[in-house]
Amino acid sequence: MSTVRSTVGLVITARYGTLGGMPSTLPDGDPAPPDGSLPDSATRRIGASGFGVYVHVPFCASRCGYCDFNTYTAAELGGGASQAAYVDTLTREIELAGRVLGGAAPPAQTIFVGGGTPTLLPPGDLARIVESIDKTFGLAPDAEITTEANPESVGPASLRLLRDAGYTRISLGMQSAAGHVLKVLDRQHTPGRAPRAAVEAREAGFEHVNLDLIYATPGERAEDFAASLDSAIAAGVDHVSAYSLIVEDGTRLAARVRRGELPAPSDDVAADRYLAADAALSAAGLTWYEVSNWGEECRHNLIYWRGGDWWGFGPGAHSHVGGVRWWNVRHPARYAAALADGLSPAAGRETLTADERHMEEVMLRLRLAEGLPLDRLTRPADAERLAEDGLLRLDGDRAVLTLRGRLLADAVVRDLLP
Repeated sequence: MSTVRSTVGLVITARYGTLGGMPSTLPDGDPAPPDGSLPDSATRRIGASGFGVYVHVPFCASRCGYCDFNTYTAAELGGGASQAAYVDTLTREIELAGRVLGGAAPPAQTIFVGGGTPTLLPPGDLARIVESIDKTFGLAPDAEITTEANPESVGPASLRLLRDAGYTRISLGMQSAAGHVLKVLDRQHTPGRAPRAAVEAREAGFEHVNLDLIYATPGERAEDFAASLDSAIAAGVDHVSAYSLIVEDGTRLAARVRRGELPAPSDDVAADRYLAADAALSAAGLTWYEVSNWGEECRHNLIYWRGGDWWGFGPGAHSHVGGVRWWNVRHPARYAAALADGLSPAAGRETLTADERHMEEVMLRLRLAEGLPLDRLTRPADAERLAEDGLLRLDGDRAVLTLRGRLLADAVVRDLLP
């Protein structure tokens, strides 16, 4: 899955993994305490900018050729990592978090179950995840509870069960409406399945439905992407994420590009696709709120982008509480073994310096349509210069990316950092 995988990855990939999916490698860091304890300075600040929960489900029926997330097929898992026992293992880590935070955390405002393919677990297991989090932290009265899903892994009956279990939002991996593009990406569903699944989710009572799109895949034509946009809009969803294809080292797609079987994605084509996405989605009433996201805001991801706190559960999952960031061991068997021994599954952690926190605030908040407060910049005059160049718009006391600025967001961020 690729939910919220976007240029926000400048920070997320380098420091603690992509949002909505755990990367295949872990960062360096300091040793994590065996009991998972946190300094008092971290727990005192928890929830000041929101508190959410991320749950990583690492299982996939097959591996997509472009994916480098921390996911496993049944053949890759081997022994010691039972999918059937996975929720029991997760519950141990959730209980550990409850002991570490000792009531300091406010009720969870959001839960995001990502993967992998969470909906390979039975709906009853996904319900148990929510129940365990509610028992440990409590849930805010209006909590947003999201699961990712591959379109072929859900149907009307399972969607109704998920909605009855408290899930309010679902994010479906559509990627494209063109069969030949799905083939290049090694997707298993048919071109029409994702829009149908979105309609089924609405009929099951989901308040919010997202479709993910990927553009600039080798062989994709402008008319292919236009058809994908039209299909997503016609499905009646209230959120669309659209990301440029990234060729990640170590994937089958990277090997095919290296061998010359496929051309590398073109930056110029990607820019054209982005402009097409913004035009079509805006015309349909889905307004951008983050560089790669249009429509009704995903509140969980806003916690990331606004520098809030979250606890990430599962193998390879990353967490952030009060300026302390840590990450779990990657393999499900090692993760389960640590928790069976009563130990934290954390592989390492870091405490962010003031300079690092400032850098991440600029990198992340600038990508939001709400913009970045000018007083967070070391040199506000740089924002004025970029506004003169048409890359930023100064809206009162905030700097906001223009459409051209969104295309060059990485360069704009670099210009604004000391």
